[in-house]
Amino acid sequence: MKKFASAEIKGGTLYPDIKGVVYFYKTLGGVMVTVKMSGLPVFSRENDKVIGPHGFHIHTGSNCDVGTNLDPFLNSGAHYNPNNQPHGNHAGDFPVIFSNNGYATMSFFTNKFTIDEIIGKVVILHESPDDYRLEPSGNSGKKIACGVIN
Repeated sequence: MKKFASAEIKGGTLYPDIKGVVYFYKTLGGVMVTVKMSGLPVFSRENDKVIGPHGFHIHTGSNCDVGTNLDPFLNSGAHYNPNNQPHGNHAGDFPVIFSNNGYATMSFFTNKFTIDEIIGKVVILHESPDDYRLEPSGNSGKKIACGVIN
């Protein structure tokens, strides 16, 4: 049983300057997740388009092929939801990421998966905030960054 995993995050065609890392540490009763990112877009709201805070999830895919502006990270799969839970309670639903002048650091605890269960899946950062209600992706917009969990 693995005690540690990480995912190197890289931006796609829309926001190529995004970079960072997500660390997963086995802890008593679950997993501690620590995130460090830079190059995040500045918050903006124009009519119905909102950029930031950013939806953040584990997806079922196994690669971060960049894709196109219309379909970024097209092979990243759906939200990780092994227990068929309603959105907001998916195992892969994480708190949103807030950009602070392009930077973000965050840590949180989850008991919804083990490290072994997520190895080979991907972490996705979305353009818009997750509403944690609409299925399947919470209206969180385009995928803007990705990293494979190793």
